[in-house]
Amino acid sequence: MLEIEKLSRHFNGRAVLRDVSLQLKPGEYVAIVGESGVGKSTLLNLVAGLERPDGGRLCLDGEDYGRLDEDALTCLRRDKLGFVFQAFHVLPHLTVGQNVALPLWLQGLDAAAAAAPARQLLDAVGLAERADSWPRELSGGEMQRVAIARALVHRPRLVLADEPTGNLDPANGNKVLHLLATRIREAGAIGILVTHSLEAAATADRVLRLTPEGLCG
Repeated sequence: MLEIEKLSRHFNGRAVLRDVSLQLKPGEYVAIVGESGVGKSTLLNLVAGLERPDGGRLCLDGEDYGRLDEDALTCLRRDKLGFVFQAFHVLPHLTVGQNVALPLWLQGLDAAAAAAPARQLLDAVGLAERADSWPRELSGGEMQRVAIARALVHRPRLVLADEPTGNLDPANGNKVLHLLATRIREAGAIGILVTHSLEAAATADRVLRLTPEGLCG
């Protein structure tokens, strides 16, 4: 279970998030929508442990990880989180296949053991034939699909996606949204999608709106 309790974050004395609370059980997949600047990406970064909250509590499977030290937080992200960044963060010095296999390498799998699940995810996002390509040879939409495959390959407990279809055409966008939803539900994981697109949000089990007053269903 993911428990977010009275989460708050301030920048330059201004409250970006104030007393945000949410509970999600395994298998739940929610979309968060809201106006630009309301704090959707900040909320996702806090849940991912990429930023520290100024107040409140974050618990995953009973572990309060909002106050873990950096080493422990890095291990939690490695083992339990998958994050689809809006800006891809595909590593240019690794091939497409190696990028997708990276989370498995970090968990201790050797290259041979990681190759098959990486290829499976690349096939699921329509990029099996690009496994040996370099990121510089890919379009923005293809790099986004690599990022999605990488986020799912190690079967994380918590999947976070920040505008995952922003660089994709409608056909590929629908394909990866279906993949995200299916993998989250099949694995009994928890999924949070942040998006401006009501069409993308509709693929989640429920839609929440983030406002300056908090989350509402």
